[in-house]
Amino acid sequence: MSLRLGFPPRKGSASRLSGSDLTLAYDKRVIASDLDVEIPDGSFTVIVGPNACGKSTLLRALSGLLGPKRGTVVLDGQAIGSYRAKEVARRLGLLPQTATAPEGISVADLVARGRYPHQKLLRQWTPEDENQVAAAMEATGVTELADRAVDELSGGQRQRVWMAMALAQQTDLLLLDEPTTYLDIAYQIDLLDLCADLNEQGRTLVAVLHDLNHACRYATHLIAMKAGRIVASGDPGAVITAELVEDVYGLRCEVIPDPQTGTPLVVPAARGARSRRLTPPAGATERTRG
Repeated sequence: MSLRLGFPPRKGSASRLSGSDLTLAYDKRVIASDLDVEIPDGSFTVIVGPNACGKSTLLRALSGLLGPKRGTVVLDGQAIGSYRAKEVARRLGLLPQTATAPEGISVADLVARGRYPHQKLLRQWTPEDENQVAAAMEATGVTELADRAVDELSGGQRQRVWMAMALAQQTDLLLLDEPTTYLDIAYQIDLLDLCADLNEQGRTLVAVLHDLNHACRYATHLIAMKAGRIVASGDPGAVITAELVEDVYGLRCEVIPDPQTGTPLVVPAARGARSRRLTPPAGATERTRG
């Protein structure tokens, strides 16, 4: 399945998003500190790093869901905390790592909730809202699920429905926390291709991804984190090296050009029994030649 957008690109520049001197914590437990991050306008920025390094926490702070213990997140020139929630939602869409739908709600009704930021006292549901919902559902391949209850769907189907709701919100800035979770490999590529399409249309995307090779293939800007700190950022070709992967993940590897795209491809070194299985037995070469 190829995911293509059913609506034209938004006009105007993408939102500007940055954070300075950020310390992020849950209650008294500090997760990340001394973070300075700037999301380039019009970029597809991907945040990578090992589990529990602060990737999702940083994304939550950039979205305004988590207020920093210290420092400031700025959205379009203002502290994000100075906006009303509805105004943030007009500028910034978020696909969280875990989301809960109201019991029994249909796919179509959940996706339609993405239009909430555009509703006003004197502006209720319009044909434009209907078109945006239909386009978002088509783009994520969930049109045939429109009348199904969300809680009856598989994890992968639900993930695509939440993505459709985020698209229906029609923002220039989209934050995605592990968007490929629960998706099989074909749908992972479809969704990342869709993200690339959005980026080519001028939208700014920020995503947390676990798969380094997906991150390198799709990102235009990469942020690498370790133990609550940003250790590198920039073009994926400059950031992802064998030395960085070993430092951040503790994984020995080789980084080679992806044969399809030329972007960095991380090939882990074989370990233990797997390495022994790949090593020809002594004399095998000579016997083959004989």
